[in-house]
Amino acid sequence: MPTTRRAMAWFIDFGLVVALASLLAVLTFNRISALVTDVPELAARGGFDLLTSRGDVLGASGNVGHSLWDKSVLYVEQAFGLLIVVTFLYQWACLALAGRTVGKALTGLRITPRGRGAAARRAAVTTGADVAVYAVACVLLIEGQWALSVLVWLVAVALFLVNALPVFGPRRRSLADRMAGTTVTGLGLSTPDAMRPVRTA
Repeated sequence: MPTTRRAMAWFIDFGLVVALASLLAVLTFNRISALVTDVPELAARGGFDLLTSRGDVLGASGNVGHSLWDKSVLYVEQAFGLLIVVTFLYQWACLALAGRTVGKALTGLRITPRGRGAAARRAAVTTGADVAVYAVACVLLIEGQWALSVLVWLVAVALFLVNALPVFGPRRRSLADRMAGTTVTGLGLSTPDAMRPVRTA
């Protein structure tokens, strides 16, 4: 069934995203660990803060702690930003150059029509629905914006469903397909509706 093939393709592509996220998580953990183990820098910073604290030892140590926390949060935010950018570039490059992602290639699917403009629009919607909005929710959570983080997470879930559920309809076109004017087809998998030329407004 075409819908089953599309689901398999999504899991394969999302598996690549998870692999990238795992790699970025390891690299980010190592960067944060390097901050803690960089004893000379911490000692110099702590000593300077102590000398200028006028006896406020707790305040001086707190400044070092805040500095470490701010840098750690920055590293995590950079990792999420890189995840979004690489995911978009993966989607865009695969669609623009080959007309299919790795997952769709392995499941015998392709995206038509093929073009740079359509590829960019489709990649933007797909990245937003699968990764970007969730990443923003995670960053807000790290920043301590609990209520806003939950709200954005709900938006992320809604966007994912709005993008994915139409695939189970008769036209089998996701939100990304409609925004980009594309259709997912495959040898022996297409329906008459799916093969019908896409009309642009």
